[in-house]
Amino acid sequence: MRYRVVHCPDMDAKEVYHRGRTVAARGIGVALVAALAFGAGLAVAGGSNSAAAVVSHIPLLGDGLDATPAQSADLTDFWKAWNALETNYVSTHASSTLPSARDRVLGAITGLASSYNDPYTVFFPPKEAKEFADTISGSFAGVGMEIDVKDGVLTVIAPLKGAPAEAVGIKAGDQILAIDGKSTDGISTDKAVSQIRGPVDTSVDLSIIRDGKALDFKITRQTIQVPETDESIDEATGTYRIALYEFTSNSADLFAQAFRRFQSSGLQKLIIDLRGNPGGYLDAAVDIASHFLPKGAKIVTEDFDGKEDNVVHTSYGYADLPKDTKVVVLVDNGSASASEILAGALQDNKVATIIGTESFGKGSVQTLIDLGGGSLKVTVARWITPNGHWIMGDGITPDITVVYKKADTPKGNDSQMTRAIQFLTTGK
Repeated sequence: MRYRVVHCPDMDAKEVYHRGRTVAARGIGVALVAALAFGAGLAVAGGSNSAAAVVSHIPLLGDGLDATPAQSADLTDFWKAWNALETNYVSTHASSTLPSARDRVLGAITGLASSYNDPYTVFFPPKEAKEFADTISGSFAGVGMEIDVKDGVLTVIAPLKGAPAEAVGIKAGDQILAIDGKSTDGISTDKAVSQIRGPVDTSVDLSIIRDGKALDFKITRQTIQVPETDESIDEATGTYRIALYEFTSNSADLFAQAFRRFQSSGLQKLIIDLRGNPGGYLDAAVDIASHFLPKGAKIVTEDFDGKEDNVVHTSYGYADLPKDTKVVVLVDNGSASASEILAGALQDNKVATIIGTESFGKGSVQTLIDLGGGSLKVTVARWITPNGHWIMGDGITPDITVVYKKADTPKGNDSQMTRAIQFLTTGK
């Protein structure tokens, strides 16, 4: 029986699949440093709908793994190194102890996973494996931001609205060079999460590079409460805005409620604001896209590169967008995973115009494999939009590119929102 953790980037949208059918939602890819410090995921409060109640029961692939030595692998140099260390190494610190044979094997597996040069393919030794399991069960507080490795650098995808990271001034695109004075060079997202998370009311120091300038932030960890949606109407132009801050198990219902209010308004200009939304449940993205697309319309494809049959996720067919409604989707570098799947589906199916800046570019699928002495997280697939665009690394390119600028007046719209309203009003 095979289970898979699917990153949409789950906030990355992730789900657990049982033989191709959804069993439970929520993933472990990009790292959310929040009250629920999911690798890749969302921050949600407790309660019966908490993702923690689902994720904590994710089973791992275990017994039955193939242990046959690969005939194509020449391990001569490995054993030379092993024996050379065994024969020659002398400890230089009185308090240090030599690694056991088991520790050295685990270290070799760690190096093997790292050699794939994929930040989402990671080996967790026993201690780290337990910490990872605790992370996805939502046991820790944090600073409230989504992080990932982009172009080899630990990068903030987006601070969560109202969270401590946003309060101190952390922004999407910030590059994290050090955590509590320790360099992040070569760090994985999962390792970074373990360093940033911690008990409520303790602090963590982050050294940031932004636009070539070095900045230092001290952030106090808290339990994160994140609003999932927001609505507003531009009375002057008759434009309705629905903002989504993440994709949780509640998001599809919350969006449906907001969508019904939009339908009742009689307005025909709609903005879906996905800026700073790091993702979440794949099911939520598919459900929301289904309001705009006919039944069976392609939303996203899970591509296994020929190793398994691809999985195509299609619209449920609500297709209840009022006739003649014009739709704009706003994205930026903080829009990732499920946000990119939704934006890409509406763009490729030509039901919405995308405005803003290029999205983050996170779309991969990982499997968790229990090796007995640790857990191996392996990338097994990637997300592809209906028109064949790879989300991973490329992101969603807007139809109209507009760099974000703050409005001159406190109540004024920002430059991207202003451009969206202009487009919906004039058609250009």
